[in-house]
Order: sequence, then structure tokens, then C-alpha cells
Amino acid sequence: MVLESRRAFADRALLPLAERLRTVSPNALSWAAFLVAAGAGFAFFLATPVFLLVAILLVFLNALLDALDGKVAKITGKTSARGDFLDHVLDRYADVLMVGGIALGAYGNVLVGLFALLGVLLASYMGTQAQAVGLGRAYGGLMGRADRLVLIFFAAWIQLLADPSGLARGPIPYTPLTLALVLFAVLGQFTAIQRAVSAWRRMGAA
Repeated sequence: MVLESRRAFADRALLPLAERLRTVSPNALSWAAFLVAAGAGFAFFLATPVFLLVAILLVFLNALLDALDGKVAKITGKTSARGDFLDHVLDRYADVLMVGGIALGAYGNVLVGLFALLGVLLASYMGTQAQAVGLGRAYGGLMGRADRLVLIFFAAWIQLLADPSGLARGPIPYTPLTLALVLFAVLGQFTAIQRAVSAWRRMGAA
């Protein structure tokens, strides 16, 4: 994961905010992150400059809430298998809604979006499958969820500044957000293979 090396820095930066949210249920934060992601997906689908700006703000908020639910759970001693399960289930639905919203809107492409979803979901599946066989959750690989959110965030900003109408005029006949979906499709599959190979090797060593 490209952003994995920044996890310690992010944890320190989020600690003051997590402390302020000690009285909030981590599961409530997970649900809030999901609802925000659903809003972002709908805003991407509507595909107007105003809604694109709304989507950008909601993607940022989703990333923040998604990082905070686990942090609050840890500092309050409320970590649980049930909470971890809920978090991952809602994250997958959030991924589908955001990527699907981009693909179905004027800034995206349905066929590219299909392959992007396959990449996203297979990468996640390989991580949980490693956990299912007793190897622990696999977060490694070239593109994790945090990387995807950062890429959506910046691709959307470029979209808003360079091509707010989604016409994609110029030498590259694809919008910035469609190009982001292409990266999800390619790097998602690459990440899935990385995690599968890593798990296979670890099973052989066990």
C-alpha cells in the first residue's frame, strides 16, 4: 500500500480528534462514513460542477470518518470482531457506490467502471481471504483503500478545474475521473495478485 508508510503519522494527527469523539460509538462512525460515501456516489452520478464539488467534500469526509472509527475503537477499548466486520462490509458498499456513481455519471464510463469495481472488490477479497485462512488481514499491495480515496479526491479536483462539464476534449478522450477508474481496474488486479501470492507463500512456509 503506497500510503501504508504514512500510517503512523496519520494516527498521530488523528489522535486529538479521536479523543474528542470518545463518547461516540465506533459503529456510528462507520455508518456515518458509509452514508457520506453514498452521498458522494450520488453526487458523482449527477455529474454537474456543483455536485462534483459536493462529491469532493464528501470523499474527504468519508476518508476522515473511515480512519476515525478504528482509532476511536482502539483508544476506548471498544474493538471487537463485530465492529471490524461491520466496518469492512460498509467499506465495500461504500466503494461500490462511489466507483459506481462515477462510472454511471457523465464523468465516467460504464465499461471501465465495471473493470474498476472488479479490481477494487478482488483486491479486498484477497485481503479478507488471507484472514479467513488464519494469516491475518492482508493490507499490502500497490493500491489499498486509502490510496483509492486519495486518487478519487485529486482526480475529482482535476476534473472540476480542467473539465467541469465532463466533455473530455483534447488529446486524451477520457475525463480525469475515467482515467482514475482505469487505474483502479489495473492496479486493483495487480494488488489482488500481490496479496494472493503473498498469502500462498506464507501458507507454504507455515
